[in-house]
Amino acid sequence: MNWLLVIVGASVGAPLRYLTDRAVQSRHDTVFPWGTLAVNVTGSLVLGLLTGAATAGAATSHLQLLLGTGLCGALSTYSTFSYETLRLAEDGARFYAAANILASVVAALGAAFAGVALAQALWA
Repeated sequence: MNWLLVIVGASVGAPLRYLTDRAVQSRHDTVFPWGTLAVNVTGSLVLGLLTGAATAGAATSHLQLLLGTGLCGALSTYSTFSYETLRLAEDGARFYAAANILASVVAALGAAFAGVALAQALWA
């Protein structure tokens, strides 16, 4: 049963990642990977909310598998972040590569902390 929850979550997360990335990136005329940043920050926010909810006893292990492992695992992508950062550096866009690292780490961690805080406010 657990594996099915992960598959269902991932079957939503993967296409959502692709569609969100394309929609966000198409609105920006730059080499900076805004789409990947958007999905990674969103995934971090959802994981923060889920973690806070689980800590408060408001999220079951099944919900954690469905949303945390399945949806967020397929939605967020460290490998694409790494690849795009390396590609930027290799193409001579070192400023964008450094900005991507800084923005991704700060924004994703901030979103995760904000999600936990919001969940604690809602369920504590």
